[in-house]
Amino acid sequence: MTAADAKKGKETELAKKRRARVIDRLLAAAHPDAHCELDYSNPLELAVATILSAQCTDVRVNLTTPALFARYRDAADYADANPEDVEEIIRPTGFYRNKTRSIIGLGKALVEHHGGKLPEGMDDLVKLPGIGRKTANVIRGNAFGVPGITVDTHMIRITNRLKLVDGKDPVKLEFQLQKLVEPREWTMFSHRIIFHGRRVCIARKPACGACTLAAQCPSFGEGPTDPAEAAKLLKGDNVDELIRLAGIEHAVGA
Repeated sequence: MTAADAKKGKETELAKKRRARVIDRLLAAAHPDAHCELDYSNPLELAVATILSAQCTDVRVNLTTPALFARYRDAADYADANPEDVEEIIRPTGFYRNKTRSIIGLGKALVEHHGGKLPEGMDDLVKLPGIGRKTANVIRGNAFGVPGITVDTHMIRITNRLKLVDGKDPVKLEFQLQKLVEPREWTMFSHRIIFHGRRVCIARKPACGACTLAAQCPSFGEGPTDPAEAAKLLKGDNVDELIRLAGIEHAVGA
């Protein structure tokens, strides 16, 4: 069993790759609705929303951006914006002064160097204010259709629990995962991991006994393994389906 080999540190790279792809398929079945949860209608709006999402929930960002996007429609608008006006709108997202500097700086950089349009290339994106590799991968994967692995806190936590990677450096993890997951799956794998992290593999107490990845996970047992107890930890609007896929309906009376 490859999960047991991984737990002992004896898993080969080929076996890890095979396990990673099984995991991706299982996640696709468990979270078919996985998607980018930030609301946007064009690449610039996604870039701004992603900047705002730092240390803030996607729900809060989505409550904030309609007023922002209605007032600032393109890069030139952001470039010419009054910082105090932007701060007032985005204040609920936290760290609003730093975020305002990034957003206005982004607008100015786009106007000065890219004709007001957000570039698609990774090298160009990471040179822009407020945009690192994580944000660039979100933009490329969702706005431009260029596959990318987004390494956020969910990705770091879960892929380490699954022992697909070792460590917490986002860039190193991104390249490690690129070797394991099919390129065409990179963007969706990222969304699926995030949904799995929010619904099942929760930070403080993962629902191990109700997890569809149980047989593939070397860290099985970090959370409750009793199906009924674990099922109580599941979150989201597809709990019944997660229980069915985990094969524990009999144990929870579903």
